[in-house]
Amino acid sequence: MFNSLGIAVLVLRPDLTILRANPAAEQLIGLSARRMEGRGLGAIVRFESERLAGLLAQGDAQIAAHGVATSFHDSALRQIDFVLSPVTGFPGWQLLSMHDTGSSDSLRDTEDLPLRAPAILAHEIKNPLSAIRGAAQLISRKLPDKDKPMAKLIAEEVDRIAKLVDRMQRLGREKPEPVAPCNLHQVLHRARELVEAAGLENVRLTEEFDPSLPPVLANQDSLVQVLINLICNARDACKDGEHPEVTLGTRFVSGFVLNVMRLGRPIRLPIEIRVSDNGPGVPRDLRDHIFEPFVTSKKNGQGLGLALVNKLVRDMNGRITHERDEVHGWTHFRIHLPMVK
Repeated sequence: MFNSLGIAVLVLRPDLTILRANPAAEQLIGLSARRMEGRGLGAIVRFESERLAGLLAQGDAQIAAHGVATSFHDSALRQIDFVLSPVTGFPGWQLLSMHDTGSSDSLRDTEDLPLRAPAILAHEIKNPLSAIRGAAQLISRKLPDKDKPMAKLIAEEVDRIAKLVDRMQRLGREKPEPVAPCNLHQVLHRARELVEAAGLENVRLTEEFDPSLPPVLANQDSLVQVLINLICNARDACKDGEHPEVTLGTRFVSGFVLNVMRLGRPIRLPIEIRVSDNGPGVPRDLRDHIFEPFVTSKKNGQGLGLALVNKLVRDMNGRITHERDEVHGWTHFRIHLPMVK
């Protein structure tokens, strides 16, 4: 029964050495069971998350995780779903089951992130907000001048929550905006102008454009919003550095094809937009989750900006990825879009 399981399973001793590996694990990891058995798990399977490695060492943790950046033996990073379970009656013994969800350095066609919950929550929150704001305004008329700032504070906080709710509703919108041919560099210059008008805070903004790029197939307003969000994030990430810099780049990626099928044909995404900054980067334990709702490294962030960016890009049949270059100290967000045929 163990050998016939279709999912990769490793049996781990209390010292995290591998006792057994089924054929599915052999296929996933790329090593025979004989070569794995008796060796430490860390020599065969390496999780990028230090926290997960610590939980493994506890020996009694029940863990289920999705899309964990993992490398096997000497292979490149891949996205792995895994479940870790203690073996009942055998203290310290564990079962590790794994499933490959795709490569972390390619553009994967996974199901859209679970955004329906924010949309439903937004709908339920928004209804009473106008009543609260109206009540605050009525109360303000009857209050003495010294107490009016409190009523104003209530109205301002309601407005802030309403803006947050609007963003949550956009996350849950199922019908994408229509796409049309767009001049990519006009869109980039528009986004840059809007960010500069708001203030770059002494951050140097440079461009590395390929002027020969053809038009992209996108929604212009959505793409401007995506770029404003990414440029502002990059500015905020590096502004406290010694020489803060944000770079906008475009290029043609010849032969790039999304490895899924839509409407019976491959999706070609040859147009790349890159937004880079020389800030400290996203904390390592958040890097695999930054496009999920309510995940943020900002002290006062809401965790909806990049989730909305991801949705808008996917609505245009594009993909966005995040990459950290630790050697040179740069963070790169890359958007890949289809071009007009």
